[in-house]
Amino acid sequence: MRDSEAQPQQGNDVSAPISHYDKFEDDPSDIGRSVSFQLKDDYILHPSDGDANGNVTGPPDPEMKSGDYTTPKKSNTTEIINVESIASGALTDTSTPLHRDDNDGFSHAVSTVLTADGIADPLSFKINCFIVFLGDMSRGIFFPTMWELVQHLNGDQVLLGYVIASFSFGRMLVLPLFGSWSTKYGYKWTLQISTLILLIGTLLLAQALTVGKAWYLIFANIVLGIGSGTLGVTMAYVSEVTPKRKRTGYIAWVTAVQYAGTTATPFIGSLFVVLFSKNDDDDDDIRGFPEINEFTAPALFMTFSSSLALFLLTYYFEDRDRTKPTGDRKLSLRQRHTEEVANSPICCGFFTIRTLCLLGCMSMNAFTKGPMSCFETLGIEFAESRFDMHRAQAGLTVATTGLLGASLLMGMGMLSQRFNDIQLTSGGIFLFTLGIFINTQLAQNDENAHWKYTLSMFFCYTIGYPVCHTALVGLFSKILGRRPQGTLQGWFSASGSIARISFPIIAGYVVSNRDIESLFYILVVILLSSMIFMVAFRRVLTLLAS
Repeated sequence: MRDSEAQPQQGNDVSAPISHYDKFEDDPSDIGRSVSFQLKDDYILHPSDGDANGNVTGPPDPEMKSGDYTTPKKSNTTEIINVESIASGALTDTSTPLHRDDNDGFSHAVSTVLTADGIADPLSFKINCFIVFLGDMSRGIFFPTMWELVQHLNGDQVLLGYVIASFSFGRMLVLPLFGSWSTKYGYKWTLQISTLILLIGTLLLAQALTVGKAWYLIFANIVLGIGSGTLGVTMAYVSEVTPKRKRTGYIAWVTAVQYAGTTATPFIGSLFVVLFSKNDDDDDDIRGFPEINEFTAPALFMTFSSSLALFLLTYYFEDRDRTKPTGDRKLSLRQRHTEEVANSPICCGFFTIRTLCLLGCMSMNAFTKGPMSCFETLGIEFAESRFDMHRAQAGLTVATTGLLGASLLMGMGMLSQRFNDIQLTSGGIFLFTLGIFINTQLAQNDENAHWKYTLSMFFCYTIGYPVCHTALVGLFSKILGRRPQGTLQGWFSASGSIARISFPIIAGYVVSNRDIESLFYILVVILLSSMIFMVAFRRVLTLLAS
């Protein structure tokens, strides 16, 4: 029975306050064996994670099904807690959240608490996902119209490369900064500031045709990039509130909405093209806001969406605060072995194995996002020049394959149960490479069959990139462990932004001076190099992520 004023809630809260548990005398035949835990300085001490002397730390393991454990003799308080009742959600209280010891010496007094199988605050998790979706929609919704907009400003493929790169440049400027802010000031404040900047950027972009200057379009995209530079923050939030054993599945959900923001929102952009595009004879009369046309409508739609996100963050998002714990974290034998391997020096002592693996993951993030940014830059021009496709049709093809990819990520949790992150990343890169290689076998005219374009987009947008990117994010997060991940997740996302800056510019020059087939051959070599790294370091990566 429970002697607490707080009423039990539905959910699986392994971090509920032990100070609210007195003693449980439930029938073991109904809910399983009882397990003893030590309470010391507001921390749960976990017997299954102890050393030979009984020194233990950590929250109860919901996967323990049987066995009685006793606490060390020097115990301030001993509480009898039934593990299976925790796992079933019977013992839940979030009124005074537990201070839980993490790898970096920080714990969290939180209202958005970690549970055994999920998240106790689903509304805040959904708002976080909406912010992720909005950040990448600010790129995807303009996919069908950006090339046409650049042409209206008398630009070519090189200018288009700079415009696409400017968005990622804005992101790169703030990704590590926003990540550190989320650790120092909290997720809510950081996301509110970034969303406000994003709203301003949408208003600026709506005036691009009115100003009529290429530099202004680049500037507006930089502001949009700054406003959407929260990927490190949102991924750190997900990593912090999800159990490690199921983290890849939750990251897959977040990546699905992120990917849908990039690849499915061209549906909306294509719809605006159909509804508001003018005849070629009327192109000279197109102006910016307040005129509603195929170029201003996506920007104004983004303005409305940003305003909605700001409202939800202000009134419904629950933040996570940080407090300093007392005492040092004690590691199990397995954890100590992993730490010894991770901290082993390498490369003449300049790096540790963990540092080198993290840098390798960042490099792979850049080498996979770079090729995708080339498609975002030249996808419409490629469809027109090699397949004689209208930009609306090409946008619908990309959006359809991207939506299928987002749907696939919804089942990523099942894939992660059969394959580890290294296998999923390698397999995704292989299929991504195959999709790009198909484009090297085309006739250099506009008479190629449309199904070849669709097949290439299917391998790239539906299977290859979403699978390899999601598994890579999960791998990076697991290597980091339970320490606050905002800053490092920011740097991880910044590596992708660097690729999105450099690859579109390089692609523009390659296509202008050679041809697009030469670009595809370069991308194939880069992706194969990434796969070789993953295979070569698969054992140590598996150990650090375990």
